[in-house]
Amino acid sequence: MKPTEQILSQLPGDVLGGLRKADQIWGNIRSEETQQQIPQVIQTRSDSLNGCEFDVMICGGTLGILLATGLQQQGFKVGILERGILQGREQEWNISRQEIRALVELGLLTEQELESAITSGYNPARVAFHQGIELWVNDVLNLGIDPITLLELLKNKFLNFGGQLLEKTAFAGATVHSDGVAIQTDQTTITTRLLVDAMGHFSPIVKQARGGEKPEGTCVVVGTCAAGYPNNKTGDLLASFTPIQNQCQYFWEAFPAKDGRTTYLFSYLDAHPSRPSLEFFMDEYFRLLPEYQQVELSQLDFKRALFGFFPAYRKSPLRVQWSRILPVGDSSGIQSPVSFGGFGAMIRHLSRLTYGIAEALNANTLSRADLALLQPYQPNISATWLFQRTMSVGINQQLSPNQINELLSGVFTAMNKLGDDVLKPFLQDVVQFPALTQTLALTAVTRSDIVLPVIPQVGITPLLDWLVHYMNLGIYSGLSSLNPVMTPTIKSLSPQQQYRLRRWLEAWQYGSGKDYHR
Repeated sequence: MKPTEQILSQLPGDVLGGLRKADQIWGNIRSEETQQQIPQVIQTRSDSLNGCEFDVMICGGTLGILLATGLQQQGFKVGILERGILQGREQEWNISRQEIRALVELGLLTEQELESAITSGYNPARVAFHQGIELWVNDVLNLGIDPITLLELLKNKFLNFGGQLLEKTAFAGATVHSDGVAIQTDQTTITTRLLVDAMGHFSPIVKQARGGEKPEGTCVVVGTCAAGYPNNKTGDLLASFTPIQNQCQYFWEAFPAKDGRTTYLFSYLDAHPSRPSLEFFMDEYFRLLPEYQQVELSQLDFKRALFGFFPAYRKSPLRVQWSRILPVGDSSGIQSPVSFGGFGAMIRHLSRLTYGIAEALNANTLSRADLALLQPYQPNISATWLFQRTMSVGINQQLSPNQINELLSGVFTAMNKLGDDVLKPFLQDVVQFPALTQTLALTAVTRSDIVLPVIPQVGITPLLDWLVHYMNLGIYSGLSSLNPVMTPTIKSLSPQQQYRLRRWLEAWQYGSGKDYHR
């Protein structure tokens, strides 16, 4: 029996069965023969509902509760539709302290409540590459947030503010009318002025909007949380210790957790039919874990297993074809394609979305075009597509075994020389024009030998596409300097004009990475 079968079969619940079920979904996405059935859950009608029960109905409560609590606190009538019970998972979410403080700044949690949800912390964290650089940073993704505690706190706040939570109620479909949306569930029909889709990557609304489109990139992730590691004081943000194997570059993360140590193996790849299964990656994880952590599998007490894949689309953020429907979080596709966690992205955009949705409701700017301004094009996120391509290997490409490690080692050496103002934002998926320009220039001057092989690896067309986003990043960086000048003029405009101008100012700010604060 393989370690994967042996270890996963000993964990509570049918974890091995869950892995193989996830593999079926991954296999369907990779397959060129399987025609994915595109759900038709959204319909449109031109007539009026003549009044709605809710201002906002948020479908998907795990991350939707963050937005729902903020909107309910502002006096809107908000409901949450959750197909199961709204509760957090056992596996911690990792984030930096300055990011998670957004919950306090928005008034969703007190300082004491936030501290009660922080269950682990560590310093420093390592970035290291096979036969290359090893560097250490402090205060980056170094806190472990207990989702069970956090969601319970927010759930109670939401209900105390007067919000309505519909648990064990599955979304079945919706009809968009001229003045609202009628949502069909497996139990009843609910009417709302605005439907917010927080159901994640595999939302039926997203599937219909994308029309069966295949993701251009994916991040496959497998791992475990276990006790028994001899060294559990530090973490790894991005580490590799092997060359390219199986047309993949393996990367690793490791964090101290409240009941042990969490370790992940992840890799960036396309959805080609020949790509390996999740179970294969889990086999690779257990094969390499002893070398990675200098520990025998027999020494570890495994608590839980983690696995999944995160699709990424170049056509992001998602543009839905309906009014009064707004995708947020993973549903929107606004997260970086090199990131595999929606929590951090949701926290980063929480203030912008909360106040933006509130303004849209007050100004009644709920058309398709107006809501699209809440999920704008952000060149700093689009630019990261090239980074994902440089960390992946085409199914038929022949690269030097250590090419990806050498490139990343050279880039991080340059960022380390340029200092924390360049390095730390990048490690938190924030790309800024001055920092990126300095890094590219220094890398090109000092390590031209690792830069030139990138061109045939990623291809001319993606490189030219990236140059457009890079130039837009510079333009947005310049435009963001106009925000202080233009902000005072907003009050003289109509509510609808105020809404639209604020969204443009936010797009420049977030799209240039100027929202980042250390």
